[in-house]
Amino acid sequence: MLKEPCPYHKSVANHKLEDCCTLKKYFDGLGLKKDDQRKGKSDDKGENKEDEGFLTVHDCYMIYGVLSTQLTARQHKRERREVFAAMMAVPQYLNWSSTPITFNRDDHPDRVVAPGVYPPVVDPIIVNTRLSKVLMDGGSSLNIIYLETLDLLGIERVQLQPSVGGFHGVVPGKKALLVGRIDLPFCFGMATNFRKEVLTFEVVGFRGTYHSIIGRPGYAKFMAIPNYTYLKLKMPGPKGVITVSSS
Repeated sequence: MLKEPCPYHKSVANHKLEDCCTLKKYFDGLGLKKDDQRKGKSDDKGENKEDEGFLTVHDCYMIYGVLSTQLTARQHKRERREVFAAMMAVPQYLNWSSTPITFNRDDHPDRVVAPGVYPPVVDPIIVNTRLSKVLMDGGSSLNIIYLETLDLLGIERVQLQPSVGGFHGVVPGKKALLVGRIDLPFCFGMATNFRKEVLTFEVVGFRGTYHSIIGRPGYAKFMAIPNYTYLKLKMPGPKGVITVSSS
C-alpha cells in the first residue's frame, strides 16, 4: 500500500504514499504526544520539572463562517488553495502597504481609564455627513449600517441591493436578517490629510447603539491599525499617517 500513489494528493502531486510529507508529519505528531504523556507521568511521581522553553505546536485550526459558508464547492476549493499556498513567486503588495505605522509615548492620552474596556468609537464622514458614533469592531466580519442611519443620510431604500443570508452575534442567540446592502463613500481625516474609500455595508432593520459598525473589511480597506489602550486608530494617508482619536 505504501508503494501506491498517494491518495491524498492525487490532483496536486505525484508521489508515493510512503513519501507523503503530510502523513509523516501526522505520525511524528503522534510520537511527540506520546513523549509528552510519558513526561507528564514522570512529573506526577515527584521529579523536578525543568523549563521546557517555547511551546511546541502540533496542530493549527481554522474557523470558517459568514460568507465562506455560502461558497460553492469550486469556490471552497480555490479558497483552500489560497490558504495553503506557501509562497508567491512574485510578491503582490497591497496599496498603502509601504507606510510604516507605530505607536509611542506621543500617542499616550493624558489619562487612560480602564485600558482595554472601552471600544474605539470614531466620527468619520459617510456620504456628506459626519457621524459621531461609529464603532470600530475588529471582531466583526461585516460592515453594518442601520436603516435609521440611512434615513439620517437621506438615502432612499430603493438604492439598496439584495443581500444573501444573515448573520449572528449582534442579537444574542438570534439570527439577524439583512434588509440589503449598499456601497457608500467613507472618509477619515481632515482637509489637510484624508483618505476616502467606498465600503460595502450590510443593512439591518433593527435599532442599534451606534450609527454604524465597521468590521474587518473596513480595517483592511483603509489598512488601519487600532490601539485599544490609547483608543486611537492609525492609517496611511497621502500626506503621512492619519491618526483618528475616539470621539
